[in-house]
Amino acid sequence: MSFLPKQHSSLLLSEHSHNEDSFVVALPNEDKALVQSIDIIAPLGNNPRLFGQSAACNALSDIYAMGGQAYTVMNILSFSSCDTPLEVIEEIMQGALDKTLEAGAVPCGGHTLESKELRFGLSVTGIVNKNHFSQNKNLHAGDILILTKPLGTGVLSTGIRGKWDNAENAEKELFSHTTKLNNSAAGIIQEFQIEASTDITGFGLIGHSLEMAKASRKSIVLQQEKIPFMRYVLDYARNGLIPKRCYDNKRYAEQSVQIEERVPELIATLCHDPQTSGGILLAVPEEKVCRISRALQDNGDKAFEIGYVTELQDKHIKITA
Repeated sequence: MSFLPKQHSSLLLSEHSHNEDSFVVALPNEDKALVQSIDIIAPLGNNPRLFGQSAACNALSDIYAMGGQAYTVMNILSFSSCDTPLEVIEEIMQGALDKTLEAGAVPCGGHTLESKELRFGLSVTGIVNKNHFSQNKNLHAGDILILTKPLGTGVLSTGIRGKWDNAENAEKELFSHTTKLNNSAAGIIQEFQIEASTDITGFGLIGHSLEMAKASRKSIVLQQEKIPFMRYVLDYARNGLIPKRCYDNKRYAEQSVQIEERVPELIATLCHDPQTSGGILLAVPEEKVCRISRALQDNGDKAFEIGYVTELQDKHIKITA
């Protein structure tokens, strides 16, 4: 987002200089602020309704990562009117509506574009407490990192497109995670006054962790043995089913990452796997870890403790065995 001109409005409460995916805008004479974001993705899997649900969850996640709740939603659809069956479009839109209503947001129409490639996403406006919202620049040394979903959507979608072994089961595994809203994490951010969090999406675990570390001028230690992966991910990756974007992410971040010798190269690479509708990464003070983990699990979420924050070291990210 560095190409954006500097924002001068006093109503803009968050910054664009730290690669936030959302912006927080104050509402005049209110204790609430607007939090706004937009995201659009390519098809995921073979089920158009579940793709629509996943795209909606993916876009809504930017709002939840800051501790906000969705308020209004607009659809953004790019497709070929000559080549895309109408029933496919209807299923995608219905899937998005399913998750919009589950999120308690107001569906407000949208916009379509004529294109050779199918893309779908949402523009989301949310509401957040003006006096407390989470940002990626607020890491503190000693914070424990909790991740709410396992990794691997990029690898699984590659295997599904290639009709690899167990592709049907892999697709069920994929959608079981990508169609789950991150709304309960937003409530926990507010309840426990969490200061730093982000959602894990296209830049992978390391890419989004790196954004947090750089913005906070801290270092992050990721513990390889605690990093979770979806079923079939390791099997697919060992057979070379790793998306190009994963390697692009790795090249971008490698100068800022230190990897211990005992860490398997494959695992280190998969930490760059681009995620769609991934989990929320929460930076939690140590004394709150047990209560927050329990609260996440009570809401049906996962709570993987995958690392911790230190003062700034030689590298912003370190992966240990």
